[in-house]
Amino acid sequence: MPHRTSSSWYTAVSGCARCGLESTAFTLLRVMRERDVPLSGFALASLVTACEHRGWQEGAACGAAIHALTHRAGLMGNVYIGTALLHLYGSRGLVLNAQRLFWEMPQRNVVSWTAIMVALSSNGCMEEALVAYRRMRKEGVMCNANALATVVSLCGALEDEVAGLQVTAHVVVSGLLTHVSVANSLITMFGNLRRVQDAERLFDRMEERDRISWNAMISMYSHEEVYSKCFIVLSDMRHGEVKPDVTTLCSLVSVCASSDLVALGSGIHSLCVSSGLHCSVPLINALVNMYSTAGKLDEAESLFRNMSRRDVISWNTMISSYVQSNSCVEALETLGQLLQTDEGPPNSMTFSSALGACSSPEALMNGRTIHAMILQRSLQNVLLIGNSLLTMYSKCNSMEDTERVFESMPCYDVVSCNVLTGGYAALEDVANAMRVFSWMRGTGIKPNYITMINLQGTCKSLGDLHSYGMPLHAYVTQTGLLSDEYITNSLITMYATCGDLESSTGIFSRINNKSVISWNAIIAANVRHGRGEEAIKLFMDSQHAGNKLDRFCLAECLSSSANLASLEEGMQLHGLSVKNGLDCDSHVVNATMDMYGKCGKMDCMLKTLPDPAHRPTQCWNTLISGYARYGYFKEAEDTFKHMVSVGQKPDYVTFVALLSACSHAGLIDKGMDYYNSMAPTFGVSPGIKHCVCIVDLLGRLGKFAEAEKFIDEMPVLPNDLIWRSLLSSSRTHKNLDIGRKAAKNLLELDPFDDSAYVLLSNLYATNARWVDVDKLRSHMKTIKLNKRPACSWLKLKNEVSTFGIGDRSHMHAEKIYVKLDEILLKLREVGYVADTSSALHDTDEEQKEHNLWNHSEKLALAYGLLVVPEGSTIRIFKNLRVCADCHLVFKLVSMVFHREIVLRDPYRFHQFKHGSCSCSDFW
Repeated sequence: MPHRTSSSWYTAVSGCARCGLESTAFTLLRVMRERDVPLSGFALASLVTACEHRGWQEGAACGAAIHALTHRAGLMGNVYIGTALLHLYGSRGLVLNAQRLFWEMPQRNVVSWTAIMVALSSNGCMEEALVAYRRMRKEGVMCNANALATVVSLCGALEDEVAGLQVTAHVVVSGLLTHVSVANSLITMFGNLRRVQDAERLFDRMEERDRISWNAMISMYSHEEVYSKCFIVLSDMRHGEVKPDVTTLCSLVSVCASSDLVALGSGIHSLCVSSGLHCSVPLINALVNMYSTAGKLDEAESLFRNMSRRDVISWNTMISSYVQSNSCVEALETLGQLLQTDEGPPNSMTFSSALGACSSPEALMNGRTIHAMILQRSLQNVLLIGNSLLTMYSKCNSMEDTERVFESMPCYDVVSCNVLTGGYAALEDVANAMRVFSWMRGTGIKPNYITMINLQGTCKSLGDLHSYGMPLHAYVTQTGLLSDEYITNSLITMYATCGDLESSTGIFSRINNKSVISWNAIIAANVRHGRGEEAIKLFMDSQHAGNKLDRFCLAECLSSSANLASLEEGMQLHGLSVKNGLDCDSHVVNATMDMYGKCGKMDCMLKTLPDPAHRPTQCWNTLISGYARYGYFKEAEDTFKHMVSVGQKPDYVTFVALLSACSHAGLIDKGMDYYNSMAPTFGVSPGIKHCVCIVDLLGRLGKFAEAEKFIDEMPVLPNDLIWRSLLSSSRTHKNLDIGRKAAKNLLELDPFDDSAYVLLSNLYATNARWVDVDKLRSHMKTIKLNKRPACSWLKLKNEVSTFGIGDRSHMHAEKIYVKLDEILLKLREVGYVADTSSALHDTDEEQKEHNLWNHSEKLALAYGLLVVPEGSTIRIFKNLRVCADCHLVFKLVSMVFHREIVLRDPYRFHQFKHGSCSCSDFW
C-alpha cells in the first residue's frame, strides 16, 4: 500500500492476530512505534488476545509489556484493552495482577465485570467472585446473558443454595431465562445443589435446547448416581437428532468410572475409536481418569503416554491418578516431566494434586519444594492452593507451617478451617481446635458437619467432655446441626471415647431412623468399652431391622469376637462376609485375621491372608502381631523382611508388633537394632508404645540400669504403661529399689491404680517383706480399692463357661473339683511341687497350696479336660497374667494327659504341648 492510514495499521495487526500470525502482529506493532503511528485500543486488545496463544511465561511477559505500553500511551481508559488483559491474567493464574488492573480501570462495563469474575473463579477464589457480582449490581451495571451464566455457574460450584436461588430470581426478573446458555448454567447449578426436580422442570420447559443442555442433564444424573437415567437421556438425545459430542462421551465415561461399570466404559472407549474421536484430548483425559479410578493404572498410563498431544488437564489427571493409587513418587516425577514440556503451564489444580503426594512426614521436603514453585508463580493466594498447602502441612504433622500458611492466606473458607481443626484433631490438641472454632464464629464462617466431627474427635477424656464436648453438643442442638446424621453419630463416638457409654446409648436410642452408620457407631462404642456381647447383640438387632450388611459394622463385630475370644461367632461372621462378598474388603480381611489370631487359630489366620502383592500394611501388621503374641520371633521377623522386600512401607503399628516380638523372645540386640532403625531407615518416629516394648524387654532381662537410662533419654514422656512394665519386671527379678520407684511414679499418675498396688504387693511378697504387704493391703482397704478379680473362661459350641477363684457356681462344679483332685494326684506322681513364693504369708503352707489349686485357670482346665474331646485343643482365656504355678501345671498336664492346651492372657498366647510352652518359660 503506497499510503497507509492509522486504520490500515490497526486492521493489519488485528487481522494477523486473529489468523494466528502472532509474530507478524507483534512485528507490525514494532514498526508502528518506529514510524510514530498512534496506538489504538482496538489493535492492542487484539495483541493481548494473541498473547493467550503463546507459552505460559512468554504470554504473561508479553501481556505485562502491552499493559505497560497501554499506560504510557494513556489508553488505560479503553475498556476493551483492560478486559482483554483481565482474561489473559486470569488464564495465567495471575489473580493479584488481574485484581489490581480491574480496580485501576477508569471505566468498567458488564464484560469487564464478567472477566474479573471468570479470572477469580477459575483460580479458586469463588467467594471473591461472588462478592464481585454483588458489587457489580450495587454499582448499577446491567447483567447480560454471559454475566448471568457465569455467576449461576459460580453458585453451582460453591453449592451455595441461598445465593443460587437469589441469582435465579435475578435471571427471571431480567427476562433472560429463555437464553440457552443461562438455562444450561441453571440446570448445572440445580444439579450441584441436588435440586433435580427443578432442573428437570426447567429442561422440559426449554423451547430451544442445544447439545450443552443434554450434556448438563447427563452430568447431573451422573452426579446424583442415577446412572440409568444418563443413558436414557443419551437415547432421547439421539432420537432428537442431536449428535453426542466429546463432552457427552466424557460425561458417560465419568459415569462408568463412578458406577464401577468399567466394562461399559471400555465399550465407550471402542466407540470413541470407531467414531474418530480417539484423538480428542478431553476424552482421553476422561478415559485416563476412568481406568485409574477402576484400579487399572497400567491402562491409564498407557493411554497417557501414547497421547499425540496433551494439555495441562492431561497432566493433572495423571498426577491425580498416581496420588489416588498411592504412587506418590510417580506423581512427583510426572510433575517434573510437565515442567520440562511446553504442553501447558502447571496451574493451581496441578500443584494441588501434586501436594497430595506429600501427605506424610517423610515427604515434607518434597512438599516444601512444591510450595517454593507455587511462590515462584505467585499462586499462593489461590484458595485451592492455600487449602492444599494447609492439608499437606497438617498431614506432615507440621502444624507451625500449617498456621503460617493459614495466616498468610488472603481469603478463607470453611474448608480452610476444617483442615486446621482436622490437623489439631489428629494431634488430639483440643484447645487449639476449639480456638479455631471460636475464630470461625467470630469471622462469620459457618461451621459444617466436617467442622463439628473434627472438633468432637479431639475430645478424648472426661475432662475434655465436660469442658468442650458437652458445649459442642449444646451448640449443634441450638443451631439445628444435630439433625445431620454424621454429627449425631460423631456424638455417639465422642461420648464413648470419653468414657460415657450411657450417653452414647441415649443418643442412639433417640435416633428415629437409624442408618447403618448409626448402628456402626454404637457397636464400635460397645466394643471400645469391652462390651463385646452387647456389640454382637446390637449387630443382630441391626440385621433384624433390615440393614444391609456393612463392612465397617462387620469389622467391628469381628473385633468383638476377637476381644471375647469367641471363635464360633467369629467363624459365623467370617462366613457372612464370604456370603455377602465382603471377604475381600481390606477392613474385613484384617478384622478376620485379627479374630483368628486372638482366638488362637493361627492356621486359619494364614488361610485368610491376602496375596503379598496386594496385601495392605494393616494385614502385614496383624500377621506380625499374631506371631509376636505366640512368641514366634523368627516368623515375625521373616514377615517384616518380606513386607519390606515387596515395597510395603512399615508404619507405627508395624514396629509395635515387631518390638513386641523381640520383647517376648528376650532378644535385646535385635530389639534395640530395630528401634534405632525406625526413624533413620523407615521414617517412623518412635512413640510411647515402642518405648514400652523396649522397657519391657530390658526389664524382662533384669537390665534395670539400662532401662532407667532409656526412660530418661526416650523421646516421649513416660506414662503409666512404662512404669507398670518396669514394676512388673522388678517383681520378676525381686528388685525392690526399682520396683518402689516405678510404683511411686505409677501412683503419682493415678493414686487409684489397682495394678500398682497388686504388683508392689507381689514384689514385697517375693522378697518376704510381709509387714509391707500388710501395710499395702490395709491402705487399699482404707481407700476402698479392690484388686480386680481374676477370671478365666472357655467356650464350647455356644456355651461360655466362666470361672473365678474357688468358684463353685458352675452346674458341673462337683465333677470339676473331682477332676482337679485327679489332676493333682497325677502331677504329684511326676514330681509336681506348688510354687507358693507369692502366696499370702498369713496362711499355712497347706492353705497356700489349696488357694493356688483353686485358681480360675485351673478350674477352666479341669472343665476343659472333661468336655473337650480327645485330640481337640483346649482353649482357655484369662483376664490377668497367668501365675507361675498355673503355668507349671499347664505344662505338666499337657505331658501327663497328652493334650494340647492354648492359654491366652492379656499379654500373649501360651501353647502347651508335650510338657513345654511356646514361650520357653519367658513371659
